[in-house]
Amino acid sequence: MQLTGAEIVIRCLQEENVEFVFGYPGGAVLNIYDEIFKQDKFKHVLVRHEQAATHAADAYARATGKVGVALVTSGPGATNAVTGVATAFMDSIPMVVLSGQVPVPSIGMDAFQEVDMVGITRPCVKHNFLVKNINELASTIKKAFYIAASGRPGPVVVDIPKDVTAHVAEFAYPETVHMRSYNPVLKGHSGQIKKALKLLLEAKRPFVYSGGGVVLGDAAELLTTLTRRLNLPITNTLMGLGGYPASDRQFVGMPGMHGTLEANMAMQECDVLLAVGARFDDRVIGNPAHFGQNPRTIIHIDVDPSSISKRVKVDVPIVGEVKSVLTEMLHLLDEGMKPNNTEPLKAWWKKIEEWRGKSCLKYATSDTVIKPQYVVEKLWEVTKGEAFVTSDVGQHQMWAAQYYKFDKPRRWLNSGGLGTMGVGLPYAMGAQFAFPDAQVACITGEGSIQMNIQELSTCKQFHLPIKVVLLNNRYLGMVRQWQEFFYENRYSESYMDSLPDFVKLAESYGHVGMKITNPGDVESALKEAFGAKNKNRLVFMDFITDPKENVFPMVPNGKGLSEIILAEDL
Repeated sequence: MQLTGAEIVIRCLQEENVEFVFGYPGGAVLNIYDEIFKQDKFKHVLVRHEQAATHAADAYARATGKVGVALVTSGPGATNAVTGVATAFMDSIPMVVLSGQVPVPSIGMDAFQEVDMVGITRPCVKHNFLVKNINELASTIKKAFYIAASGRPGPVVVDIPKDVTAHVAEFAYPETVHMRSYNPVLKGHSGQIKKALKLLLEAKRPFVYSGGGVVLGDAAELLTTLTRRLNLPITNTLMGLGGYPASDRQFVGMPGMHGTLEANMAMQECDVLLAVGARFDDRVIGNPAHFGQNPRTIIHIDVDPSSISKRVKVDVPIVGEVKSVLTEMLHLLDEGMKPNNTEPLKAWWKKIEEWRGKSCLKYATSDTVIKPQYVVEKLWEVTKGEAFVTSDVGQHQMWAAQYYKFDKPRRWLNSGGLGTMGVGLPYAMGAQFAFPDAQVACITGEGSIQMNIQELSTCKQFHLPIKVVLLNNRYLGMVRQWQEFFYENRYSESYMDSLPDFVKLAESYGHVGMKITNPGDVESALKEAFGAKNKNRLVFMDFITDPKENVFPMVPNGKGLSEIILAEDL
C-alpha cells in the first residue's frame, strides 16, 4: 500500500487507537493536517497555544493511563511545546509529541521556522527521533509509543521534516518492537522481594512511602490490599495521592515540605521504610543528611534502576514494575508468611496517633474573609470526593493536596517535578475530554491561570463544562510566603496589582462567571456551579481569599523533616 508520509502518520495513530490529538497547525505540518481533515477515527483538539497542547495530552495520559498525543509545527510551535514536554518528563508521563520540521535539505541552513528540536529536547525527553527517511517513519512512530508507555513512562518527540510527509512509500505498521538497546526490567528479583517482605513482617516501626509510580503503574489496589493486610501506616507523595485512600485510617497524610506532622515524623523515625514507586525527592525528604541521621532499613521498589540509591542509599533494591512486585508479595503472604510484630506495631501506631492528635492541618476560620482551605474542603464535600481535580502550582496546589481527600488514583492532576504554572486549565481540558461525563475542577491562582487563560476559548469551542476554582489572594502566593519567611517581608514583584475582572473575562468567552467574597456564600456558589443548571457550562468562580494566608505545615528549604514548622509555632 503506497501512502504519503502524512497518510502514514495518520494510519500509525489509528493503529495505536489514539482517541485525541491536541495540536495547533502550521506550515511544516499542513500535509498532516490535510490528512486529519479526511479521517474520522480520532478527534483533533485545536488548542490556542502549543504549550496547552502538550499539557492537555499529558493530562489525558495521567487520567486514563493511555499515551497522550500532541502535534505541533516547526520553530516556535515546537519550542512552545517544550515546557509541556519537560513537565511530562519530570513526572514520568507517557506522551508522544509529533513536531514538524523544515525539509531535509534545509536542515542546518537557518531556514524559516527551523529549530533543532531533537537537540533542544534531548535533556527533557525519554527519547527523541528525527525522521529523515520516509521508509523509517512507521517503525519510528511504533517505537515512540512503545518507549513512551513501557518501563518508566515518559515523553517521546518525533520530529518530522515536511518533505518526508510528502514523499511516498509502502506502508506496513509493525506488530511488535525489538530494540537491542532498550529492554526494561519488568519482574523484580524473587529473592529480594522475599527478603523485603520478611523485613516488613518483623519491623517494629514499619512505614510505607508511596509515590507516583503506584498511580502510573496501576498498582493502587494491590498496594491498598498489602497495606491493610499488614496494618501499616502509609503516606502518599504529591504525585502519589489517591494511590491509597486518603480517607482511610492508615493514611497519615502527604509527606515533605508541606506534609503532615505525622507523615514526616513517621518517615524520620521508622525502622523499616518501604518506598514504592517514589524517588526520594528533595521536597519529600528535606535535607538528605538530616534524613540519614536515623538508622533505618530502606526497601525501594522502582521500575527505573537509575532512581534507586540516586539520592538516598537503599538497603534492599527491587527493580521491576510495582504491580508485579506487589503481586508477588501478596502471593508470599497467601503462601504462609505471617507478621511477627503485632505488639511493637501497636506501640508504633500509638506514637503515630500522638502526632496525628496535633491536628497540624487545623487553620483559623473566619466569618469575614474567605479562607482558601475552606473552599477546598467545601469543594470536596460538594463533589463527594469524586471529581477529577487539576491544579496549577503554588499555595493553591498545596491546599488542594492537603484538603481534598483523594480516595482513587488518577483523579489528582498536577505538575509535581517541574512545578509548571499554567498547567491547570489545559489539564482540566485533557481530563474532561477523557471523561466527558465526569466532574472536573481546576483549582488555580490568579497568577497561574493567566499563563494559559486563552484556553477558555478552546473550552468554549468544545463545550467543556470545567469548573474553575480561582483562589484569588492578589499575590503570587507561594513567592509572597517565602518572601515573608526568608526575605524579611520584601515582597519583590509578588503583588498582582492589575488583575482583570475575571467574571467579565469568563463571560466574554461565553462562560459563566461568579465572584464570591463572603465565606457564607462559598458552599452555595459551589453547589450552583456543579448543579443541574450549569452542568454543561464552564463556570469560572473567583473566590476572593485571605491575602496573607500561608501554607502550613512547612519544612524550610534545607531543613530536615523533624524541623517542621506548624501554624501554632508562629
